[in-house]
Formats: sequence, structure tokens, C-alpha cells
Amino acid sequence: MHRHTLNSLGDLERFAAEFAATTRPGDVVGLTGPLGAGKTTFVRALVRALHGEDQTSSPTFTFWHRYAGAPPVDHLDLYRIEDPADLTELGLEEAFDGRSIVLVEWWRNAPALLPPGHREIVFEGAGDEPRRVTVLP
Repeated sequence: MHRHTLNSLGDLERFAAEFAATTRPGDVVGLTGPLGAGKTTFVRALVRALHGEDQTSSPTFTFWHRYAGAPPVDHLDLYRIEDPADLTELGLEEAFDGRSIVLVEWWRNAPALLPPGHREIVFEGAGDEPRRVTVLP
């Protein structure tokens, strides 16, 4: 378990870049935290660190975005999932084919979707306050 305090957007971007350097295709990371805690901002910074550009947007209304690049990044947002059975219709399991890094916001709405051995990043704080970030194995 690793804990970090992020006092600024720059801190979050550095943390995301450092974390990105430890990821490989096949890695799955669940992102946990309240609305406004920085989960999507983290994804944006991680994709930028890996691909050199910001091509991200929040997938809340589409559930899944794939960012092409080397390696590809799949960004899932399960905020609107009320019944895990709904996932079958969405085909989200295709994101877990091992060819990309998979980042899943609100993963606890469908915990069976994530494979054993996934990592988790817990974000605490919102608004202008510092973020406390814990990386769990």
C-alpha cells in the first residue's frame, strides 16, 4: 500500500505519470472516490503521460472509451450501473482482453467484472482541498 498527498493539479499529473510508468497491457486498475475527487483527471493525465496528448473525456454516458496508442488504454465508468447484470448487454468484458491498460471508475458497482489481481487507487477529497491517494495492490 502506498499513500500520497496531492496538493495541486501538477502533483496529480506527476503521480499519474509515475503510475503510468508502472503499467503494462493487461493491467487493470479500479478507481475509487467520490464525485469530483480526480478520477477522470487522473485518467487524462495517465493517457497524456503514455501517449503524449490529451484525448480523454469522461465516459459516464457511454461507459467505455478506448484511447489508441502504445499501449492502448481502456477507460470504463460504471457510475450509472445499478444492476451488474446490465453489463452483459454492454459488452464491457471485451476491454479485459489483455491488450490494453484498463482503468475502471466506480468499479464497485460491478466488482465481478474486474479480474482477480487488479490494483485499486482510492481518491479522497474533492473541490479545492488536497487529495489523499492510496494505491492498493
